[in-house]
Amino acid sequence: MIDLEFDKQHIWHPYSSLINPPPVYPIARAEGVRIYLEDGRGLIDGMSSWWSTLHGYNVPELNAAMQNQMEKMSHVMFGGLTHEPAIELCKKLVALTPEPLQKVFLSDSGSVSVEVAIKMALQYWHSQGKPEKSKLLALRNGYHGDTFGAMATCDPVTGMHHLFAKMLPQHLFAPAPTPKFGEPCADSDTAGIQQLIEQNHESLAAVILEPIVQGAGGMRFYSPEYLQRVRALCDQYDVLLIADEIATGFGRTGKLFACEHAEISPDILTLGKTLTGGVLTLAATLCTDKVANGICTGEAGVFMHGPTFMGNPMACAVANANIDLLLKSDWKLRISDIEQQLQNELAPLKNAPGVADVRTLGAIGVVEMQQPVDNKTLQESLIEQGVWLRPFGKLVYTMPPYVISPEELTQLTGAMNRSLSTL
Repeated sequence: MIDLEFDKQHIWHPYSSLINPPPVYPIARAEGVRIYLEDGRGLIDGMSSWWSTLHGYNVPELNAAMQNQMEKMSHVMFGGLTHEPAIELCKKLVALTPEPLQKVFLSDSGSVSVEVAIKMALQYWHSQGKPEKSKLLALRNGYHGDTFGAMATCDPVTGMHHLFAKMLPQHLFAPAPTPKFGEPCADSDTAGIQQLIEQNHESLAAVILEPIVQGAGGMRFYSPEYLQRVRALCDQYDVLLIADEIATGFGRTGKLFACEHAEISPDILTLGKTLTGGVLTLAATLCTDKVANGICTGEAGVFMHGPTFMGNPMACAVANANIDLLLKSDWKLRISDIEQQLQNELAPLKNAPGVADVRTLGAIGVVEMQQPVDNKTLQESLIEQGVWLRPFGKLVYTMPPYVISPEELTQLTGAMNRSLSTL
């Protein structure tokens, strides 16, 4: 039996209190799209373990990749050494990401990949003899991670990190994009960010944003034309563009990368979460030749970062298997089918009491309530119906594994409908 009392007394879970800890549910195993509680109940995981398990759990191809690599070497330092899984993975990432991105830095978590991206931007400008370009411009309602550099680019008002404000670098924040996905973007929609870039470009190193989908900051979907305009402004005023695709990379929005909706490429791109199919922690930061050459011709002559577990062979091996599995599947059709089913089956909630909005994009379905939900009560209701979701604030959303069947998705959306209609 899992010792829940020890867990309650000693183990800190994400965003939780040890004085008044929230309930945690003991998981014994996971298979397909289900996680199984210790009491035997199976729950459809509508969260893909925080948006990472594209192919579900206990996937034979991913298990085999880990087993095969483990028999050769589970880890080796990346300083002065290299290995085939890392080379193969980086070849894939260069080939799949938008064209100008040519250089790959591997790290071990999404937040660290953002830290790496920020350091790349700052070191690039320092190497260009412009150390004054040291500020970042981020978007309201944006979220980029929990480490200090990443926290500083999260929305300082609606985000989760205002307690650390006095310790964080002070950056600039543009209004959140207002035109929704599929809507045109007018001059007035980008007036705020344009003014900030015009007035501060001499001190701006980069604009950092989540392309098309603002995730943990509000699950908001915005117009690709907005992203096109921001790219043009960065080019006009000589500011780098960092695209945080940690949540959106590898098909979640219906494109392999969300930047493709706007047909733009960033100067720096971050990836994580889905990179290994949720099996092992791994992240990547890609940049253009321009950024890489600029960094390496500067004072240091090298990029000043090097995680201990950078390029872990097992993680790289399973990432390769994960990407191969995705690309050989009809993932575009699957995402399209999931999107259509989410639209149809969540539509009744648009008229439910207390619901402010219902929206879908790719394999993302969001119900925004008018008031924050009671997480404990809602989760208990969903679990009773065989579903696992993790609402936050006013948002009840699902980002299911791509392999979820129509019947399983109907069970998931049905539980959402029933639970939210009775709040």
